[in-house]
Amino acid sequence: MIAEARKAFFAMFGFLALVWLVQLVNFADDYTPAREYGVVSGDLGTLPHILTAPFLHWSWAHIESNSGPLFIFGFLAAYRGVLRFLGLSLLVAVTSGLAVWFFEGGNVETVGASGLIFGYFGYVVVRGLFDRHLVDTLIGVVMAASFAYMLTVAVPGTPGVSWLAHLGGLVGGVVGAWLFRDRRKRPAGTEPATGRGSLPATTADNPRADLHKELGDLGLL
Repeated sequence: MIAEARKAFFAMFGFLALVWLVQLVNFADDYTPAREYGVVSGDLGTLPHILTAPFLHWSWAHIESNSGPLFIFGFLAAYRGVLRFLGLSLLVAVTSGLAVWFFEGGNVETVGASGLIFGYFGYVVVRGLFDRHLVDTLIGVVMAASFAYMLTVAVPGTPGVSWLAHLGGLVGGVVGAWLFRDRRKRPAGTEPATGRGSLPATTADNPRADLHKELGDLGLL
């Protein structure tokens, strides 16, 4: 699991570097890319832009406010597997973008990574419940308690932000937690051959052993 965490760190570092590189180009071109590759509700020509809009921002303050949460939640979403994370990112970009494309009012161009942030947040909060991983469940509880205030900008009618992108991303993250859940079945009625006497058939039958294994996987023991 340490190896996966390392991969997740470098994956998010690279992703964030790409977002900032795009912002440099965006700024140098007087934010023309943001105007040309944003999502506009009902405009068929901008429908493909649901895949480009998350990389674009309207200002330095916009990208700065998104960078910290994007890295934190992105890392937590990616450390269980980078390939799963890439699939999740695509799903969230689509659900967030479609929410804007279908329901946003007026001729408004929407860009920014906040939809991804809310998607990763939703995924991290509920992933442990679907995967039945004790540590992931605890992480989800901590993240939900610490960042519950984020949900206030995903409420319908929130002024000054694209709450539809936030809400669409959040829904995509929860759906992704279910779609990309761990489907491996633990063998029932088997005992590990340790030579030290019998042990419980699976760690699922022994909460202390389950916690010990999870902490060991994360390198905390």
